[in-house]
Amino acid sequence: MYVTGRLPLLVAVGAVPVVLLAIAGASPWLSAAGWILVCAGAAIADAAAAADPRRVRLQRRIPRRALLAQRVETELWLHNTGERRLRGRVRDAWQPTAGAPDQRFPIDLPPGERRRIVVPLLPRRRGELSSEFVAVRSDGPLGLAGRQTAIGERGALRVLPPFTARRHLPSRLARLRELDGNTSVQVRGQGTEFDSLREYVRGDDVRSIDWRATARAGTTMLRTWRPERDRHVVIVIDTGRTAAARVGDGVRLDAAMEAALLLAALATRAGDHVHLLLFDRVIRGRVSRIDGPALLPALVDAMAPVEPQLIDTDWDAAFAQVRALTSRPSLVVLLTAQDAPEAARGFLGSLPALSRRAHVLVGTVTDIEEVPGDRLDAAAVYRAAAQERGIRDSAEVAAAIGRAGAEAVAASAEALPPKIADRYLDLKAAGRL
Repeated sequence: MYVTGRLPLLVAVGAVPVVLLAIAGASPWLSAAGWILVCAGAAIADAAAAADPRRVRLQRRIPRRALLAQRVETELWLHNTGERRLRGRVRDAWQPTAGAPDQRFPIDLPPGERRRIVVPLLPRRRGELSSEFVAVRSDGPLGLAGRQTAIGERGALRVLPPFTARRHLPSRLARLRELDGNTSVQVRGQGTEFDSLREYVRGDDVRSIDWRATARAGTTMLRTWRPERDRHVVIVIDTGRTAAARVGDGVRLDAAMEAALLLAALATRAGDHVHLLLFDRVIRGRVSRIDGPALLPALVDAMAPVEPQLIDTDWDAAFAQVRALTSRPSLVVLLTAQDAPEAARGFLGSLPALSRRAHVLVGTVTDIEEVPGDRLDAAAVYRAAAQERGIRDSAEVAAAIGRAGAEAVAASAEALPPKIADRYLDLKAAGRL
């Protein structure tokens, strides 16, 4: 049972007759107590006359997946199996990060009928969001009180990474088509595959002339080349404690996911096989042996529930998992935060064993801001000193990564995804992948 705002108003209205009775000589306390009892009885009778909300049957219709920060509509279908008309309000108990409205939706539900209520959501957190119950209030005929219940009907929505780096994909695909020979631009380099024969044009590389084909055709024929396909690209996302650091509007893990999605979309269009591993000390997510249009949905589905763990990553175990994914990786991309020499010792000690077997890129999201020119106050001086120390430490770690046989790529959260994609294309163009 609950009471509405009308009940206090009714009690307040009774103050007038209580005062008049007191002037007439009646006991004010007895009059007030009598009026309160009358109001309480009216509220109880009103609640008893309300439709039973427990007779409501509930059905949910929720999309299985939605993108972060994008509006999605969920549906509640209410069926009144009772014999009384139910007038009241309904509230769906989504957790706060689901972005559900705070309002209670009004409902007028005759006996035996069904009504639909649309509950819009605006997810503010990636992962699994849920609502465990729906609260239903049934008002009495007088509007003084009513009955309420919580109907246990769980609803769940998986919120996927937004993949905002998708906007960089068209320009990279255009460059990939050039490398792949779909335009007039053809590439030549070590490790490229034979594509086709065409007639020699002035300015072509004479080293690509096919003399046997020239003898058969009676005109000078040239071999064209394309980047090799069926390479194995392994993307490892560090989900340890460094992934929890805030960079820009999110955390490092979110930026690493954006870089992984852009690289995966590009590599699968190039005909390469993409493997994904999210790891700290155990596997938090893994995608392997999926190619073509099914790859990106599988990647975002694996990424959605993963959150940073406040533990140090076991890099020996991580690299063992890389070897388990494929015995011949051509490119391994490690998306981590190795920006402190002391904390990177374990990582640097394990890196050479991997870099001897494949080309390794180490992508790091940096949060170094521009050093302010005005250093008049102490706080600004300390901030500038901390930033310069961070830049120096990052440079030391990058040099150590180079000595270990890998390649360091560092950029802001916005710039890292296209930078990793461009480096992948450079390796394709050079015939190293």
